[in-house]
Amino acid sequence: MIRSLAANDFVSSIVPISRFNKGEAGKVFSEVKESGIKVVLKNNAPACILLSPAVYEEIKEALEDYRLLAEADARMKKACADDFVSAEEAMKVLGISEADLEEINADS
Repeated sequence: MIRSLAANDFVSSIVPISRFNKGEAGKVFSEVKESGIKVVLKNNAPACILLSPAVYEEIKEALEDYRLLAEADARMKKACADDFVSAEEAMKVLGISEADLEEINADS
């Protein structure tokens, strides 16, 4: 789950670009690995955001989840009762029995 940054976390995530100029890139990357995020400032303004791979993946997954939710919502708004089939009918068409479902549940 994507974590939100509290005010004190945000302040500690700020890195002046001068640290890179001083040869501290390795230290900054270690901090990113530990904290997940750093905001690089240049001339007292955000220049870029460094993310750990884990945080980047969380963000990508959240965006994909949101995209799928928006698509499902749009489809539901266009749907009518005739667009739906019962679970029993779907299982019959797909050749799935209640025993099959119970077996899957038992295995997990």
